[in-house]
Amino acid sequence: MESATTTGETPEMNETEAAKPWSTPPGTQRSPAAMFDEFFAMQDAFNDGQCHQAYWYDDEDQIPMIEASQRLTRKVADSLRLRKGERVLDVGCGLGAPAIQLATEYGVQVTGVNFSVHQVAEAHARAQAAGLTDQVTFRSVNFSSLDFPDGSFDAMVAMESLVYVSDLGHALSGLHRVLRPGGRLALTEPTREGLSVVAAGQFAASSGANWLLSVPEWLDPLREAGFELVEYLQCGPRVVGMGSRYLQALDTRRDELVGRFGEARVDEHRQAMESYFIQAAGQVGYAIITVRKPLN
Repeated sequence: MESATTTGETPEMNETEAAKPWSTPPGTQRSPAAMFDEFFAMQDAFNDGQCHQAYWYDDEDQIPMIEASQRLTRKVADSLRLRKGERVLDVGCGLGAPAIQLATEYGVQVTGVNFSVHQVAEAHARAQAAGLTDQVTFRSVNFSSLDFPDGSFDAMVAMESLVYVSDLGHALSGLHRVLRPGGRLALTEPTREGLSVVAAGQFAASSGANWLLSVPEWLDPLREAGFELVEYLQCGPRVVGMGSRYLQALDTRRDELVGRFGEARVDEHRQAMESYFIQAAGQVGYAIITVRKPLN
């Protein structure tokens, strides 16, 4: 996780806004594309293209961070019950590693969309190197305004991406439109547990996001967009609660990363991660939420 510069004061919320914390981004954020472009090289080097958090079972689980991140992608895929040949939209595809993993392990056709032109180019290069360009494609597009035909996809994944849209309700309605009836969407996000709405907004802004929502606060806009709940898994202790593992992974590769990015840049990255996990401890969870578009 990287810190991101934000400007402006957190606005005061009226009662209606407080009831819908996803409707009031806390101040003026940098564009997601600018933020992603700034950090993608470090993300690529640090975790081999997996631009989301990782999943360890407990302190005895010693798998490397890259494998733990792939495990989280796999848990999302399993929650969707992906079937060979299905059309999958990866919303906020990052550097393409999760999309390539889904295509390789589940035999699905994946279209990845991302705000960042640079990340899409890197994702395409990864697919090309893997010989999967006939199965995995990437597009630079604002995923708040998708131009795919209605019902284009059987399933969707959105891993730590929907907190960057400016209008969550509009974005979810667009995803609902391009998902076929009976299709499934699985999203993963850190969740507000012990924090107040105001403190959650401040925490989100510190990492460049617009919101930090509780599971019920996610379910409300999902239902308003027309989705119905399938299941959710709260796995915060195994994801956000493993902060020392992320720092350990960076420290293990410190010399290599310093050689590529310089000591100051690596120290900044580590400091941002450490701050994130200190603030999150006991206050922030992590959920996989799976919903479905009704058949009628």
